[in-house]
Amino acid sequence: MGVITRTGVLIIGTGFSGIGMGIALQKQGIDFLILEKKFEIGGTWRDNTYPGCACDIPSHLYSFSFEQNANWSKLWPPQSEIQEYLLGVVRKYKLRRNIKFGCTVTRAWWDDQAMEWHVQTTDGEEFVAQFVVSGAGALHIPSIPEFDGLGEFTGTKFHSAEWDHSVDLRASVAVIGTGASAIQIVPSIIDDVAELKLFQRTPPWVMPWSNWKVPEGVKRMFARFPITQKAFRAGIFWAHEYVGYAMSRRPELLKIAEMLGKWNIRRSVKDPVLRRKLTPNFSFGCKRVLKGGKKKGIDYYGALAEAKSEVITDPIKRIEPKGIVTSDGELHEVDVIVFATGFHVTDSYQYMQIIGQQGEDLKAQADAVGVIAHRGIMFADVPNLFLLLGPNTGLGHNSIVVMIEAQIRYVIQAIKAVQKSGNRALFPTWGAQNHYNAKLQRKLEGTVWNSGCNSWYFDEHGNNRTLWSGTAWRYVQSVRKLRQQEFVFFKSGPYSSR
Repeated sequence: MGVITRTGVLIIGTGFSGIGMGIALQKQGIDFLILEKKFEIGGTWRDNTYPGCACDIPSHLYSFSFEQNANWSKLWPPQSEIQEYLLGVVRKYKLRRNIKFGCTVTRAWWDDQAMEWHVQTTDGEEFVAQFVVSGAGALHIPSIPEFDGLGEFTGTKFHSAEWDHSVDLRASVAVIGTGASAIQIVPSIIDDVAELKLFQRTPPWVMPWSNWKVPEGVKRMFARFPITQKAFRAGIFWAHEYVGYAMSRRPELLKIAEMLGKWNIRRSVKDPVLRRKLTPNFSFGCKRVLKGGKKKGIDYYGALAEAKSEVITDPIKRIEPKGIVTSDGELHEVDVIVFATGFHVTDSYQYMQIIGQQGEDLKAQADAVGVIAHRGIMFADVPNLFLLLGPNTGLGHNSIVVMIEAQIRYVIQAIKAVQKSGNRALFPTWGAQNHYNAKLQRKLEGTVWNSGCNSWYFDEHGNNRTLWSGTAWRYVQSVRKLRQQEFVFFKSGPYSSR
């Protein structure tokens, strides 16, 4: 048996979710420990170091409301600056003493008699806590399609989230995928590569974009008068909320944005054949709308319009030692393959076993019907387990940090409600969870996200288990107060709400 460590609240992950949760517990004087699988904090912003990596939400909003930074260099600063921000937050709140690094969680199970969670890591170490909060998120397990012959490729291959900076890109480089990372990578490497081959399954909507460098005078104003930065942050938030309103309630309002997207293609791509390849055939907003990264004045479309670029739309059939074979039988010889193919999102639950009361396996439950949680945070009949950025809490239009902070406040309310009641545990009832999710799915039916395109928002059952059904503000209001009538509180178990 390995070492057993006890704590009040166990947090998994040190991205925005885990860091924010730790600070909130620290302020409440609640004992906690954070487990991190790597050897530094940061989550997504530690792992993704590919060329051009940045957030597509302005960092004046994509940051903690209680820890504003007046010194962002640009409206959309690079990954390194976001990671440095998180490192600074951890230093300020002295969180490292509460973080245990190199701990990859493989299994968690609820002890019905002791009324506590046991969490095990790959090295056999065991942690025991009354409450567990998963801040692992969904964008941390790279997804690489299982192409035939993948292991036979004799060149270099890697996922965008595992960028190999030792590789010389002055070669023939294949980029597979056209999601958010590819949009940033392509213009960032086009000057370096001898040849670029982009393998596209579906063209995305890419909007014209120019990154605003924040003037020194504005930085000084934000630092001296924080209220001005709060006002600027609020303006960004509500501008994005308008887009969310259009996407969720008035899709017809997106026609103007769609026209702008098509204009962006026309102005950058003169070749009519290439232009047709790059023009989406689905509603604007059905998949995540992207902002084209830019380097030295060259954006995504400009990079693809260069003579050394080729956009390949025939499906990939297999990988061979010298390159990629498409469905038309053509071999595209390349030296480097970059998989910009996203992450395991709707199936991320499969990578950690969670056993609830009486040995119930949450993975088996999710395999049967998909991942369903009450308000995206808790599972019915599963005591004291909280998810941050759980199912149906993602956004297609605004800052996810807003959602994280709202969920953290909700978790704190739940923990304090258990303590105040003199009980040991709580969980939502099946009735509350089913009612909440049925209403959420009905609202999603009328949104642009459910308008018919095939996106990573959907699980294997054909349900959108990724996005919230409306504006961020609506979600914040929905979790503003813990409704105790939706929960069961108890001192001993097992206990069922069925």
